[in-house]
Amino acid sequence: MDQLRERVEAAWRGDVSSDEAWSAASEAVAILDRGEARVAEKIDGEWRVNEWLKLAILLYFRHAPMKTIESPPFEFYDKVPLKTNLESSGVRVVPPGTVRHGSFLERGCVVMPGYVNIGAWVGAGTMVDTWATVGSCAQIGRGVHLSGGVGIGGVLEPASARPVIIEDGAFIGSRCIVVEGSIVEEEAVLAANVVITSSTQIIDVTGDKEVVYKGRVPARSVVIPGTRVKSFPSGDYGVACALIIGKRKASTDKKTSLNDVLREFALSV
Repeated sequence: MDQLRERVEAAWRGDVSSDEAWSAASEAVAILDRGEARVAEKIDGEWRVNEWLKLAILLYFRHAPMKTIESPPFEFYDKVPLKTNLESSGVRVVPPGTVRHGSFLERGCVVMPGYVNIGAWVGAGTMVDTWATVGSCAQIGRGVHLSGGVGIGGVLEPASARPVIIEDGAFIGSRCIVVEGSIVEEEAVLAANVVITSSTQIIDVTGDKEVVYKGRVPARSVVIPGTRVKSFPSGDYGVACALIIGKRKASTDKKTSLNDVLREFALSV
């Protein structure tokens, strides 16, 4: 792995031939496809980005030729082929769901007619529901549900930028958007239409005084869309925010807990 990293970094600097750069990029994307490496991983409780793998993806785009990709009755014209060997991998993809080469899905994943981009990692038992999109390099944990129309942002540049991370057991409601390297921590629940960006105020309103987070939804939080009044030269307007209105209960089974949360807080998903 260290030798491959050196080859990719040399190719990025332009120190090798085009053929050598393509070879290094192809090998790096192949190990992403097999799940032998990840663009980001949690080490000692902190998420760290493997920048060289993002550089490899960028090199792949730079050197890969455009070609026709046929999967009757569909036809594509692109640089990145579709993922293969889904049956042996134990992954279910429902037509016309699309999973690109260079992404990795653990056994037991289900992709409805959604989309998983290159560099993404999706954990076991996760559901990518209809029209949900998993952007390039996004990291989706195990047992996650991405409901219909969810938009998980992707990022390739700059190479140091953290991708969007959805940790294990999280539930992301319909039409939610999570972008700009935001983290949704373990077992958090986002109700329908919540938008999380790096600058979105995520306000815990459960105590006597508000607590404001940015770029991170704390573990087991129950979150709904909200607005906060902000003054502009022309007047006062409601600006979108997200409200933490409770926590999932640790005393119950995860599935029961999720159902209880949705009933208790009357959330739309």
